[in-house]
Amino acid sequence: MKKIITISREFGAGGGTVGRMVAEKLHYEYYDKKLIVEAASHSNIDADQVMRYDEKVPYNFGFTQSLFEFYNRPLSEKLFQAQTDVIRRIAEKGNCVIIGRNANSILREFDSTLHVFIHAPVYYRMLHMKELMQGASEEKIMEELQSVDRTRKKYCTYYTDTVFGMSEFYDVCLNTGKFGMERCADMICELAGDS
Repeated sequence: MKKIITISREFGAGGGTVGRMVAEKLHYEYYDKKLIVEAASHSNIDADQVMRYDEKVPYNFGFTQSLFEFYNRPLSEKLFQAQTDVIRRIAEKGNCVIIGRNANSILREFDSTLHVFIHAPVYYRMLHMKELMQGASEEKIMEELQSVDRTRKKYCTYYTDTVFGMSEFYDVCLNTGKFGMERCADMICELAGDS
């Protein structure tokens, strides 16, 4: 039985929804953005500032910061380390679904894990986000899809030296546009049950 499930996702593909379904079906704890708040509280970082730096690469790192001066590192560097610590503590308890935050890379050496990537065709993602972003134009939604995906790719490469969405960094990749969110959740539960 897989005790730790990480779900990375393209924006709008429904990874968070699938993750919640999996957590409910398996009676696991579910963690997403609340990880950020927990990480901030453990590191004496202001939660409002933290939300602004969530999954973003520091702009000036390497030019004005020293690797050896922890307290002078950019906020995003401190946040990533704090999130890493929180993710590891959560994983040690097990029975959890962790959404995003590069948890698949952070926990790659942990046993009893299932690392999932959720994706979907752009049109499916745009339609899904149209339901969630009431009143937003399709053009605005498409801009948001591209922007968030681009930011997640940079964040993943910067902090983990892996490639966001590349199958070799996950155990399974599922297309919600093809299978639907409910079936993807069922498949993850089935895979998690395999020893």
